[in-house]
Amino acid sequence: MDLPGMPDLLAAGFWGVVSGSALLVGALLAYAVSLPRRAIAAAMAFGAGVLISALSFDLMEEAFKRGGFISCAAGFLGGAALYTGASLLLAQGARHRKRSAGPPPSAEGQVADSQSGLAVTIGTLIDGIPESVAIGLTLVEGGVVSAAAVVAIFLSNVPESLSASLGLRKAGYRARSVVALWTTAIAVFGLAAMAGYGFFAGLPEGVVAATTAVAAGGILAMITDTMIPEAFEVAHDFAGMITVAGFLTAFALTKLA
Repeated sequence: MDLPGMPDLLAAGFWGVVSGSALLVGALLAYAVSLPRRAIAAAMAFGAGVLISALSFDLMEEAFKRGGFISCAAGFLGGAALYTGASLLLAQGARHRKRSAGPPPSAEGQVADSQSGLAVTIGTLIDGIPESVAIGLTLVEGGVVSAAAVVAIFLSNVPESLSASLGLRKAGYRARSVVALWTTAIAVFGLAAMAGYGFFAGLPEGVVAATTAVAAGGILAMITDTMIPEAFEVAHDFAGMITVAGFLTAFALTKLA
């Protein structure tokens, strides 16, 4: 996708903001619409499939091509450790932190919902920043941002934001606070995409590869820890099929676009 007349640095930031703008879509759905639990579970299962495809065919494949196995593996494990460590800190004292539906209303339930929402929020930031950097890097390489990468990241951000925003809503956070949170994240993603074009492109290939792989590791840890268990709890036998549909959609975007 090309933006005639726009400097490449600004174009990188623009596409980073576009891919991250899905965060607001998820937040608005969480506060404006009363969605059935099955619909939320289906969205999470579909988003998990999109993310698995993105981390496999965009992030990890690109990281391996750039820096080889060592840099790729180091970033991948580092991203998983970063998300897991942050999630464990939030988990202390909350037995139900993995469920956006949460336990029955109580003080403990509000803490659990808040921590569940914050856990997914942290996972979104951990994978979103390197993903945005990768968007900027694709502009450096070919002069045109990958449409498949932007669409895949956009689609995956909706269920992540929806799940996190539902948890924060049940914990008592006001809509404007959550919108402000995601707006700040979107701005950070735009700056990260600009950094991918203007700063990371000049770093050694191994560093760029590890940075890209951090996103993949954080994504996979978050999917396994939060999205798939919650989707299966409600959707049961259909969760696998919906996840496959999400994977195939993102795969098609990557290979046919």
